[in-house]
Amino acid sequence: MTLPTRYVHAVTRAVPEDRRADVAAELGGSIADMVDDRVDQGQSRAAAERAVLTELGDPARLAATYTDRTLHLIGPTYYLVWWRLMLTLLAWVPATVGVVVAVIAGADASADAGDVISAFFGAFFQVGFQIAFWVTLGFALLDRFGGPDGLPGWTVDDLPEVPADSDVSLTDAVAAVVFPLLVVGALAWQQFLSPIGGDERIAVIDPDLWSSWLPLVVVLLLAESALMVAVYRNRRWTMGFAGINAVVAGAFAAVVVWLTTREELFNPAFVGELDWLGENLDLVSNVVVLVTVATMLADVATGYWRAFRSRSA
Repeated sequence: MTLPTRYVHAVTRAVPEDRRADVAAELGGSIADMVDDRVDQGQSRAAAERAVLTELGDPARLAATYTDRTLHLIGPTYYLVWWRLMLTLLAWVPATVGVVVAVIAGADASADAGDVISAFFGAFFQVGFQIAFWVTLGFALLDRFGGPDGLPGWTVDDLPEVPADSDVSLTDAVAAVVFPLLVVGALAWQQFLSPIGGDERIAVIDPDLWSSWLPLVVVLLLAESALMVAVYRNRRWTMGFAGINAVVAGAFAAVVVWLTTREELFNPAFVGELDWLGENLDLVSNVVVLVTVATMLADVATGYWRAFRSRSA
């Protein structure tokens, strides 16, 4: 069986049966004419057949042109809308759900550090996968079966303004980099140079946490500083940076809230040294939780607001 015959068969088997004879006749004639042209130019028939079929390409792709069948998951009509929606949702939804799930897991008295961390990342990746799957499926169905005709098209009014040299001032960047480093320094200071307890140097934070949670806290603080360096070098916030900021800030808040609600944050010796703290520990804990959550939400919201402003500029 010749190569052209095999090629025509490969194309027509992907075509509706009632059209196969017509497609086979049309395609076979076209191939024969193209081969004859090459033979007239001095090529051997075998070489001409191989060259023509190579030029025509994959039979499945050619068959799609006869049936108007699309060979893409999401076409150009919806691709940009899909891409922007995916970036927007993945930038904040998985991190937000992860923080909420981690805080709920940490409220369980039997939970340990591993349970909280696994709860966060489990929710983060599961929500991210669900968003990617269902949004992509929805747009693929829209592309196949049609959707609303009212999708806004692009106009010249959508052109962004030429951005300024940088959306991040040096002062803001330095402050955002230095503050987490100061917190790391304060953690070390309260452990080794605390003025409480005289010569005994009673630490404010439970020293046992250095073997479990505090190293993670230090890593998160350093990550916050590194993120701000990256933002400054990039000269503006992006949705990606805002998403990373949300993950870091949420993880930090989850650790602090979890330790505080379980009364494991403060050093018992420190609480015993200050009578007023022991008498009002619940109130102090509630204030710490409130301030931590409010600060985290403000930090995350600010990051996304700056990213949105930079993208719109």
